[in-house]
Amino acid sequence: MTPPPRTVLIVSDHTGLTAENTARALLAHFPNQPLKYLQRPFVASVPAAQGVAREVAALAQRGERPLIFTTITDAAVLRELEASPAQLFDLLGPGLTALEHEFGERAARSVGRYHDMHDQSSYLARMDALDFALATDDGLGDRQYGLADVILVGVSRAGKTPTSLFLALQHGIRASNYPLAEDDFERESLPLPLEPWRAKLHGLTIDPRRLHAIRTQRKPNSRYASLEQCEHEVRRAERLFQRVGIPVRDTTSASVEEIAAGILAQVRRG
Repeated sequence: MTPPPRTVLIVSDHTGLTAENTARALLAHFPNQPLKYLQRPFVASVPAAQGVAREVAALAQRGERPLIFTTITDAAVLRELEASPAQLFDLLGPGLTALEHEFGERAARSVGRYHDMHDQSSYLARMDALDFALATDDGLGDRQYGLADVILVGVSRAGKTPTSLFLALQHGIRASNYPLAEDDFERESLPLPLEPWRAKLHGLTIDPRRLHAIRTQRKPNSRYASLEQCEHEVRRAERLFQRVGIPVRDTTSASVEEIAAGILAQVRRG
């Protein structure tokens, strides 16, 4: 019998993105543990922390010992969580203390230092890249390809759009994407809008069975979603990539983070 999932509380005095990403990275090493994530952002005061502590106490009364992953920086707020009946992981405290010793100065320990807008140039660059990715998504805005850092190419539903948006929002990369269609497979060379930009192209491929499953959710019982059509398109796309010599990444079982990291590594090598 599968045990009930253990509660993982992500508690932060700001958005909680850092705490959640770190918690998930750590807990991914325990795939046999059923887990339930609860986000508690903007816990920046003692009363707010006391509310989380009451939530933990209620879970403890039911016989559960929750896990708390936190990036709280205020000592008084953190003490409220430490007093609760949970296993607490302070993700910033030990590291900040070590850095204070290393630098010989006190850490600022202000709320939301990583995800606020103190670095406005970086923030604005990411917003600009996001606007660009949306404006040139799915083959739109091909006249702007000269402004792109990368252009992702692949069949429909191979992961181009989420990767483009992730590259933009996370890394400030101007990423366009171009969907290969039937007309493109009739050519022996690249589609005309892509010809001038070979150095920016990155192909995405996917297992036809996985593509069939994804397309079936979108358009069940259609030619577009049939396994035969998926096999045909993937096979033709891979031949095109090989013929024109562009780097290719397989998205079948890769997360968007992994796909983006591979593309970034290729860009930096270039």
